[in-house]
Amino acid sequence: MTDQPTADRPVRVMVVDDHPMWRDAVSRDLAEAGLDVVATAGDGEEAVRRARACTPQVVVLDLNLPGLPGAEVCRQVVAHDPGVRVLVLSASGEHQDVLEAVKSGATGYLLKSAGREELLDAVRRTAVGDAVFTPGLAGLVLGEFRRLAAEPAPASAPAAPQLTARETEVLRLVAKGLSYRQIADRLVLSHRTVQNHVQNTLGKLQLHNRVELVRYAIEQGLDDEI
Repeated sequence: MTDQPTADRPVRVMVVDDHPMWRDAVSRDLAEAGLDVVATAGDGEEAVRRARACTPQVVVLDLNLPGLPGAEVCRQVVAHDPGVRVLVLSASGEHQDVLEAVKSGATGYLLKSAGREELLDAVRRTAVGDAVFTPGLAGLVLGEFRRLAAEPAPASAPAAPQLTARETEVLRLVAKGLSYRQIADRLVLSHRTVQNHVQNTLGKLQLHNRVELVRYAIEQGLDDEI
């Protein structure tokens, strides 16, 4: 399983893009900012192989790849190690591409028009569990989750695990799209405490990442509360 980032250990990142100049530039920016670029790849099959060998914490992934498309790379990488977080970095802002990436397991989606500092911030936030989206795309994803939540539930749906009052409170704010830092400020808690509550909740619900957690919260109607 993938290690969690710590203050004394740089985030391990893999960069996947079929354009060598773009791939090299992103890798250089990340490395110069102190992140550990453990691998790069230029096509889908190579990306899957190297991700399994290098166990990055974050994969910065383009969708338009030769061989396996980016969404399938994401699906295979996350299926092999659910601890890996995938941040899509794409030229496409098409709704279908965004939703397909999220359904494949991506926890964030950034357009290539983003600046260097925005990318660095997105990678660091992705590493600690935040769902990071280019402005405007987060609302699209939340809207899709709400649409799916409105569909009839399976007749044999299992009983929901019991969450503590604080875990439920944090989950409500996660469902509203707040970052961990914003939740910490709202509840007057430390950033680490919020992360711990989220990790405990993920474990209880047998979910793998924050995107799945947001979907669960919306299905439970928690985004309409408070």
